[in-house]
Amino acid sequence: MVKNKINLAIILLFVIIFLFSPILTKVSIADSTSKQRIYDFANLLTSEEVEKLENLSQKYSSRRKTDIIILTTNDTEGKDVVKYMGDFYYEKALGYNKPHGNTAILTVDMENREVYLTGYYLAEEYLDNNRLNLIRDKITPDLTKGNYYKAFKDFIKTSHKYMGIRPEINPDNILFNLWFQIIVSLTLAGIIVGTMAYNIGGKITVGDSTYRDLSTSKVLGRRDNYIRKSVTRRRKPSSNGKSGGGSIGGGGGGGGVSRGGHSHSGSRGSF
Repeated sequence: MVKNKINLAIILLFVIIFLFSPILTKVSIADSTSKQRIYDFANLLTSEEVEKLENLSQKYSSRRKTDIIILTTNDTEGKDVVKYMGDFYYEKALGYNKPHGNTAILTVDMENREVYLTGYYLAEEYLDNNRLNLIRDKITPDLTKGNYYKAFKDFIKTSHKYMGIRPEINPDNILFNLWFQIIVSLTLAGIIVGTMAYNIGGKITVGDSTYRDLSTSKVLGRRDNYIRKSVTRRRKPSSNGKSGGGSIGGGGGGGGVSRGGHSHSGSRGSF
C-alpha cells in the first residue's frame, strides 16, 4: 500500500513538471529576450529590422556569453565617437555576465559619418584590434551604401564567428570556411571509398618476373655521358619599394580605457 502511494506521488510530480515546464520555459525565454541590444537612435532601421536584429543578437550573444550591441546616433552631444561609446557603455552598465561585463559594440555616428567597433572583457580578448579591423573592412562598404541592416547583421554574425576561434589564430583562415570543410570531407570520403573498391578485386600476383629466370638475365653495360653545364644568374629584386596595405575607410584607431576604468579593444574609421 505504501509502495503504491509512493509511485502515485512520483507520477503526480512528473505530471506537474510536464504541465508547468512550458510556462517556466516561456518565462526563461522572456527574461533572456527582454534585454535591449539594438539602440537605433539615428532611426536607420525599420521596426521589423530592429526586431530581427534583436532576435539575432540575443541568439548569438547567449552562445558567446557576450552581449553584441548596435548603437547609432545623429548627435554625439559634442563628444568624440569613442568617448560617446564609452559613456554609453558606462551609463547603461552593459554586459552579458554582469553590469560592465562582456560586451561587443558597433557604434555608428551619422553626424560625422564615423564608425567605431569595440570589445570589453571577453570580447576584448577575442575581438582584439586586428580582428575588429577585419570586421570593419567587411561592413564598411554596406555602411557607405546605406545598407545598414546588412552591415549590422554581418557585425553580429562575424563577431559571433570570431569569438569561437582562439585569439592567436587567423579567423579568416580558409580552414574555418564551411564550404572548404565540405569539399575536404567529400574528397576524403571519395578516396576512402575508391581505395576500398580497388582492394575488393584482390591483388595481381603475376608480374614480369614470374616467367623470367633472373639468374640468366644480366646487364651487359652501363654508360653515362656528361655533355655540359650551364649557370644562369638573375638579380634579386630590391625590397626597398615595399608598401603596406590599409583598411577600408581609413582609420584603424585602437582600444583604450573608457569611463570607469574599463579597458577595451577598438577599430575606428569613416564611411
